[in-house]
Amino acid sequence: MFMRNAIPLALAAAAASLTAQASSHREAPFIAQNPSVDGTDFYLFNSYEAGRTGFVTLIANYNPLQDAYGGPNYFALNPQALYEIHIDNNADAVEDLTFQFRFTNAFAALSVPVGMIDGVATSLPIPLINLPPTGNLPTLNRTESYTVSLVRGPRRGANVQPLTNAAGGGTTFTKPVDNIGNKSIPDYVAYANQFIYSVNIPSCATPGKLFVGQRREGFAVNLGEIFDLVNLVPLASVTPRDSKGSATADKNITTLALEVPISCLTASTAQPIIGAWTTSSLRQARVLNPAPQGPVTATGASPRSFGPEVSGGAWTQVSRLGSPLVNEVVIGLTDKDKFNASEPKNDGQFAKYVTNPTLPVLLNALFGAAANVPATPRGDIVQAFLTGVANVNMPANVVASEMLRLNTAIAATPAATQVNVGAALCFTNDGALLLTNPGCDPAGFPNGRRPGDDIVDIELSVVEGFLLGAANPNRADGAYQVYTDGAFQDVSQFDVSFPYLKAPLPGSPNGVNGISNPTPAL
Repeated sequence: MFMRNAIPLALAAAAASLTAQASSHREAPFIAQNPSVDGTDFYLFNSYEAGRTGFVTLIANYNPLQDAYGGPNYFALNPQALYEIHIDNNADAVEDLTFQFRFTNAFAALSVPVGMIDGVATSLPIPLINLPPTGNLPTLNRTESYTVSLVRGPRRGANVQPLTNAAGGGTTFTKPVDNIGNKSIPDYVAYANQFIYSVNIPSCATPGKLFVGQRREGFAVNLGEIFDLVNLVPLASVTPRDSKGSATADKNITTLALEVPISCLTASTAQPIIGAWTTSSLRQARVLNPAPQGPVTATGASPRSFGPEVSGGAWTQVSRLGSPLVNEVVIGLTDKDKFNASEPKNDGQFAKYVTNPTLPVLLNALFGAAANVPATPRGDIVQAFLTGVANVNMPANVVASEMLRLNTAIAATPAATQVNVGAALCFTNDGALLLTNPGCDPAGFPNGRRPGDDIVDIELSVVEGFLLGAANPNRADGAYQVYTDGAFQDVSQFDVSFPYLKAPLPGSPNGVNGISNPTPAL
């Protein structure tokens, strides 16, 4: 029966990523050197915020492993880059809709009086990105803004239209500054919420939502143990799922979030399944100025052509992310940059990594009989990785290709009843789909991906053969056995409204030992 063998690499190909760094953080040689365009996580789910039935949320995270105290420049996105979210709504492995994000960083050259220089009262530019706030508003030396365009058809085609602010019609949006600290921004949540926009989407009758800004990292994983040749005991399942906090619990991330009406993403009501992925691209050529001038002021020339770097030529894709964790340990090291530059329509070139994944071989070598991982080739994981799961999120006449797939006709599960192992409990011991199974949550991974889906534990279990039914040496009794890295993740760790990921950690506490540190006027 197909269902028995289907789910594993939309699950297990990602489980293979256990030997990688949190989802797609720094997963390939080139992108590890270019964090501002490193796509780290991608989420696709029917919105479960109250009153938002009929909407899909898409979240693309970039710029990994941000320390909250990472000043003085913090983590602006790259004005020389193109960030994109692609949607395939007819299952041909080619984008039908693309949302394009471009960023501009303007500098105000804020100055303070420094006394007399050569007999003249002088002010000089400050070295920081902010001065003391006015109320809850930071006084910024750098302002980040962006535009979003919708491209219908090929991503480099001519059918390009801007998203507009539903309040006033403008096409330029503001990204809140990163969470410098409580002295600079006393109430960051209130400050950042001002930059959640209602937006008009071209040819879409109902407005959507838009937010771009720093958020708290939400991907739970224990990196150190995993990188040390899986130096924990997930295979014996003796590690409690909440035995230690995630290695990324003290990190922030930069989020590009969109909420779009389902009807504006699907091709028709008869085809409710969409596929999606995110990419970033840089210009093909770069010239460095050996004597760079300072950054532009708010009234100066475009920073895309000013300063130490000038870029030109065709856009060249450097990062790609659909299903979590694929490029970490499914794709071999020598092909990781190639995968990041590829498009789903060409995924046949990576088929060998799917039919013969290396993670089961590694786990058996590391743990021996205790692992008992089914051997390669693993036909059980091929179809889910490349097509979606039959009767869940597999479109008709699908072209095999890697991306997240969401059946928008499966209703969102409210936050209060979400199951953090996703749709795993919807399957019986013989691999059949049974929506009446206790704990079944068909709105979870691999039917899209929600923030609270515990991806690492789901995929560890699947690569161990959870869905192989009678052929699974690790599940003879039919019970769901959780294999875990010890880092727990569920919906309670996130907000229940757009953009779902929590506000970022501040760069400093509010004063020392809880004592407020007053800000004098300059």
